[in-house]
Amino acid sequence: MLRYGCTRLEIGVQSVYEDVARDTNRPDKIPAHRGHTVKAVTESFQLAKDAGFKVVAHMMPDLPNVGMERDLEQFKEYFENPAFRSDGLKIYPTLVIRGTGLYELWRTGRYKNYTPNALVDLVARILALIPPWTRIYRVQRDIPMPLVTSGVEHGNLRELALSRMRDLGTECRDVRTREVGITEIHHRIRPDQIELVRRDYVANGGWETFLAYEDPAQDILIALLRLRKCSPQAFRPEVTAQGQTSIVRELHVYGSVVPMHNRDPTKFQHQGYGTLLMEEAERIAREEHGSVKLSVISGVGVRHYYAKLGYKLDGRWLSLILGFGSGGLSSLATLSLTGYCLFNPRIHNSVGPYMSKMLD
Repeated sequence: MLRYGCTRLEIGVQSVYEDVARDTNRPDKIPAHRGHTVKAVTESFQLAKDAGFKVVAHMMPDLPNVGMERDLEQFKEYFENPAFRSDGLKIYPTLVIRGTGLYELWRTGRYKNYTPNALVDLVARILALIPPWTRIYRVQRDIPMPLVTSGVEHGNLRELALSRMRDLGTECRDVRTREVGITEIHHRIRPDQIELVRRDYVANGGWETFLAYEDPAQDILIALLRLRKCSPQAFRPEVTAQGQTSIVRELHVYGSVVPMHNRDPTKFQHQGYGTLLMEEAERIAREEHGSVKLSVISGVGVRHYYAKLGYKLDGRWLSLILGFGSGGLSSLATLSLTGYCLFNPRIHNSVGPYMSKMLD
């Protein structure tokens, strides 16, 4: 996958319960026939993250022999257990499709889907559990309804679940809900006071740091970076040969697209947020992880961005050797960026002092 330039893997988990996974692996039980155990899932998560991949999992509530409360408990387990904790999630409620073994269970009365109201309630309760570093990519499959015999009856399940959350007094704080482009489109809200926010957690044998520029008061996300100190079982020679290596698994600035080499003071891309996040990642990797090298998994089309920060091609990644006082930016580039930040009123209050302190 690295050879093909992939940076994100999607892995079908379906359930964290071994008994459910065992049944879904047996054609005589339920013909999902996944062919793997939960243990294999957690091992694949660790291998993928140690190689720098972003990991998106697929989960299926409403599988046979689970039930509402056990379904909710498995999502709590998923987000609280360090063996899981993927970067993203697709929630695919079980659908009954003609010609499958599950259809035969449904036809003979041995399986019945949740009612539409119960499913909306379950998804609403699941979304309330999402950590702020996780992105919910989808909440249902995009399958033509004439092909569906039983299951989700509405094409806007996420919207219905978010509405139910408002009724319950809860909120979804995943990456997608908070990103600046979404808040501008749906709520006409723009960030006001932007700060660097750091969240650390353990996942898949490694130390994860989620760095973000946010407006905490309005809960708006502008930019994020995922930094990992790999597990002791990291297997790639580029990661292990020179000593401890940290990996940037994602760098993303949200908002409307701004063409390369252009700047628009009303938008957030090309304003220096990505560079500042990389600087902080380098500091954490060097001073806290004790790493001698910081590697980045990069799409081929954006390698030149990291090259301008001093990163060089290193196998399937781009890497920077972290010497004392090292950084990807030259002093001239840092001064230029600082000046830009200080004279941009929209980000002066948060970014200006940070850069001034770094130059002191």
